[in-house]
Amino acid sequence: MTARHCFVAGVIATSLLAACNKPAAPAAPPPPKVVVLQLKKQDTPLELEAVGETAGYRAIEVRARVEGILLRRTYTEGKPVKAGQLLFQIDPKPYKAALDQALGAQAQSQAALNKARADRDRIIPLYQENAVSRKDYDDAMSAYDSAVANLATAQAHSEEARINLGYTDVVAPIGGMASKINFSEGTLVSPSANAGLLTTINQLDPLYVNFSVSESDKLNLENLRASGKVVLPEKRLPVTLRLSDGTLYKHSGLIDFADSKVDPTTGTIQLRAVIPNPNNALLPGQFVRVIAGGIVRKNAVVVPQRAVVQIQADKAVLVVNDKNVIETRVVQLGDAHGTDFVVDSGLQGNERIVVEGVLKARPGAPVDPVSASAVAADSAPALPAHTQQ
Repeated sequence: MTARHCFVAGVIATSLLAACNKPAAPAAPPPPKVVVLQLKKQDTPLELEAVGETAGYRAIEVRARVEGILLRRTYTEGKPVKAGQLLFQIDPKPYKAALDQALGAQAQSQAALNKARADRDRIIPLYQENAVSRKDYDDAMSAYDSAVANLATAQAHSEEARINLGYTDVVAPIGGMASKINFSEGTLVSPSANAGLLTTINQLDPLYVNFSVSESDKLNLENLRASGKVVLPEKRLPVTLRLSDGTLYKHSGLIDFADSKVDPTTGTIQLRAVIPNPNNALLPGQFVRVIAGGIVRKNAVVVPQRAVVQIQADKAVLVVNDKNVIETRVVQLGDAHGTDFVVDSGLQGNERIVVEGVLKARPGAPVDPVSASAVAADSAPALPAHTQQ
């Protein structure tokens, strides 16, 4: 073998050795793991939520019904009062004197009637025997009728005086929370518009809550009910309240009024609910969140809010098909229910959707799906083992 042949053989051997030592290309990464939820249609309760304001069930003005000096106030301002409780006393002396005078006039009228009756009873047989003239008979009968009328008038005056005397004790017409006094003791009060309003009583149990819903929400609900997709209670809708601190008020109520017209300035419909308020925990003028329930969406497709992604102007969810490949489905969302959305369109209700690992999933790319129920089972705390005796 020549030197040239030896050189060529060496080069070939070196090349083959280098080719054998060249590293292999890296393997493709495994598909990312994602947590999926198997959808199924279900009846889902729906809620309508709106801002509301509490109002007194009844607000009653307590007014003076007779004129006089306000002698005293007998209630504590800003505290509850009971129906029939004495609130104020107006000087009763002039009205007691007026009653005494009226009773005296009534007694005189009664005496006059007694005399007229006796005269009538005497003259009737005499007239029948032609012992008296027709004029005497007519005068006696007229005097009797006049005495009867005078007594009725006197009795009415006595009753009026008795009523006015009773009005000097101003009592609470209803139970509720009494406001501050508008006139101090010693002031001359009267039934006039400017001098008659003594205080106001607000009945706080139960309590009204006024709120409104948009015209579009009402129409949407009516359309869903007409199509059979929504079932409403046979009677009134129940409501609960969320207070300003985020807590739920422990008493629920019912909607008792819905206006028959739309407010043209706001495009809303006024509603009102009645809420029990036994301990006066709520006061008129508070702002609350009104949650109307009792509405059921039939055969609804429900997805967790965390599964919904924003794609430009659309809402979408990521679906894992039967080949474990990601597909994007644009959806039309309906009402929210807790941490879920009701899907109006875009899903059939039998898909698997990605609920965790959304950022790792790419449309058209394969994934390694893990059932959400399996993840929940794995994360559940193990039951403590029984100690062997």
